[in-house]
Amino acid sequence: MKAQVFRGVNRLSYEEVPVPTLEADEVLVQVRVVGLCQSDIKKIRYPLYEPPRIFGHETAGTIAAVGSQVQGWQVGQRVAVMHHIPCMRCAYCLNDNFSMCDVYKNISTSAGFNPSGGGFAEYVKVPAHIVENGGLIPIPDHISFEEASFVEPTNCCLKAVKKAQIAPGQTVLVTGAGPIGLMFMMLVKFFGAKAIATDLLPSRIEKALAVGAQAAFDARDPDLPAKVQALTGDMGVHVTLLAVPSDKAFFQALDCTRKGGKILFFAEFPDELTIPINPNILYRREIDLMGSYSSSYRLQSLSADIVFNRRIDVKALISDRYPLQDLPQAVDQAIAPTAETYKILIYP
Repeated sequence: MKAQVFRGVNRLSYEEVPVPTLEADEVLVQVRVVGLCQSDIKKIRYPLYEPPRIFGHETAGTIAAVGSQVQGWQVGQRVAVMHHIPCMRCAYCLNDNFSMCDVYKNISTSAGFNPSGGGFAEYVKVPAHIVENGGLIPIPDHISFEEASFVEPTNCCLKAVKKAQIAPGQTVLVTGAGPIGLMFMMLVKFFGAKAIATDLLPSRIEKALAVGAQAAFDARDPDLPAKVQALTGDMGVHVTLLAVPSDKAFFQALDCTRKGGKILFFAEFPDELTIPINPNILYRREIDLMGSYSSSYRLQSLSADIVFNRRIDVKALISDRYPLQDLPQAVDQAIAPTAETYKILIYP
């Protein structure tokens, strides 16, 4: 089969690799579409993992083979594939910190080499732990593979929305109107809150309004805090979701978030970046800083429900489609997006 193999920093090799062999308790899925995620790009561009590996984890496809001991799954079924499932027994899982679980981090779907998601290949193997514990989600007949590939990123965004306790009637600032920021805006609206968006590109500011943001501004606008105050009765927003790794966006969040509000870090910042802050700002204004990483097993069913019942329009996020052999060009476009670049999908 063909796969895009990570051979080192910024080195993807489109090559022939063996189709994964199955154990009796495993499932093989033919990949029909896989989303290109910012975390994939980070793994390709920086020396975080030893090569060779095959990345890609926002996967939807068709079951191509099942092991002799597998029950409940048949060849030909259409499935969304979750690349991580927690153990549900460790101290992290018992506190609902599923993404910190060692099993969650270390057992993954694979197309060969060290298991690393494996979606950037024609076939991906789903290990027994994931097969047996909810990591395969049947795709309803009326839902496309493209839509189904959004179940995992929807879960990640939904986890952040739930962690920030976004509720009806609140106002939420979303910094960055890329595919993740736009999904945040959709979810904020779905849960009855109002979103205010910022971005640097005029087209993305317009897109934010199109997907339901109450207002959208240029992130460089020196009057941004005053405009946010005007929209919130001179209070500021209840929550800011940082969907871009920008220290400037963080300081804007401090200016725009009300006393007693929350600032949630969703985008991963460069390791070398530090942000100086006077702790009395947090103390006196009682602002909560929090982070949200990856998905939550607790929200898996809700994420599937939101996508499969089209409670948000994930198709509106798709801007580009690339065949697997052109994955390097897709990565380049994601790094330097055009005015109309949002979610990029890959087709093995």
